Order: sequence, then structure tokens, then C-alpha cells
Amino acid sequence: MAGHSKFANIKHRKAKNDAAKARVFTRLGRELAMAIKHGGGADPASNIQLKDVIAKCKSENMSNDTIERNLKKAAGDSDSVNYESATYEGYGPAGVAVIVKVLTDNRTRTAANVRHAFTKGGGSLGAQGCVSFMFNEVGQIMVETDCGLDEEALMLLTADAGADDFITQEGGYEILTTVAEFSAVREALENAKVPMISAEVTMIPQTYAHLSAPEDLKGMNKMLDLLDDDDDVQDVYHNWEDS
Repeated sequence: MAGHSKFANIKHRKAKNDAAKARVFTRLGRELAMAIKHGGGADPASNIQLKDVIAKCKSENMSNDTIERNLKKAAGDSDSVNYESATYEGYGPAGVAVIVKVLTDNRTRTAANVRHAFTKGGGSLGAQGCVSFMFNEVGQIMVETDCGLDEEALMLLTADAGADDFITQEGGYEILTTVAEFSAVREALENAKVPMISAEVTMIPQTYAHLSAPEDLKGMNKMLDLLDDDDDVQDVYHNWEDS
């Protein structure tokens, strides 16, 4: 299966300034609290959802000490957590498909903020399901070439654990799983001490859109910046290929 190389994008995403990193850690803190509340407690050994969020924290370069502090805080706050998840779908400039996932304690505020971001970027919110059919929800794990295993050994390890696809790219490997098999594959890599630069359940576009008009490029970046600045926004998926 051919794929678009994502390593440069991931490294760019992680090269954040302190304020941006703080926003990422705030969002991960919410995810930890939700995982503890809904996944079965504060012990990752018995809470797979929590274990996956911890792996996501590590892939975002959150230190073990910071993870521990967030776990203690999340465990203490879990009973009072009143966040609810919501998904918004719509279109960016020139019809780019966009999905926004949020955790919020005020849906009215969040909906207004998301709508504002779409409008400012020259896009528009759509009905539920208007673009999600253009994406596949999968587990995605990114491993650099210098991971301690050669390509064949890594491919066999992930296949035995339940991976659906193994894609060789410039700089490393992209491993795709079903949502159901994601945790098993991630744990197999973790047990084999294979470092992962990214490990998450994500939405991958089936096709990609290209923008060339300066006003469309400006609008798309404006929309993404506004969404990134919103603490309620957990994840943004789109099919714009920035090339």
C-alpha cells in the first residue's frame, strides 16, 4: 500500500513552542481524566483506554514525571469531570474536508468557537456525517528506521500482533491497525522496546486535496490556527495535503 510520507509533518508538529506544548499537555490531561473515569480506574494495567492515552502522552514527549503528576491530578479530578465529547464536520477553503473532535464542559461555547474558526478560514460547518465517510478511522503507529529492529523483523512483529498494513516511508515505517487491534500492536512494540514517535487512533483521508490559491492557503492556515488555540479542541483531521 502506497502512502504519503508523514514523518516530516509529525516532527514539525512536535517542534512546538512552550505555549503550544502547554496546550497539548492540557488536552492530554483531559484525556487522562476521561480515561480514568470511563475506562475503569487509574491503573493502566487494567484500563486499556488509560494505557493508550499514556502511550499518546509519551509520543508527545511528555516526561514520565509529568505523566505521573497528571495521573494523580486526573485520578483526583475524575469524579468531578463533566467533559463530554463531540464531533464537528465541515469544509475548509475549496471544499477541504475537516473533522474536529472536542472535549468540552460547555457545548454552546465550543460550537460557537468551532463555527467561528470555520467561518474565519473561509469554510463552513456541515451536517454530521458530511465528510467522515471520506476518512478511515485506524490505529496509526510511526516508527523511525533506526528503531533497533530491521524492517523484516519489525514487519513480522507487528503482523503477528494484528497489524493490517506496514508501509515503508522515507525515514521510517507507518503501521496501520484496526481500532480494535491498536492496543495489542502498540503493546507488542512497547514490550519489544521499539521506540514510537507517534501512536494513536486517528482519521486518515481516503483521498487528498490540494490548495494553490493564496487566499485558500491563508484561510486554511487561519482555520487550523484558531482550532489549535482552542483548549476544547482535542484533534483536527483534514484531507489537505500541504506540499
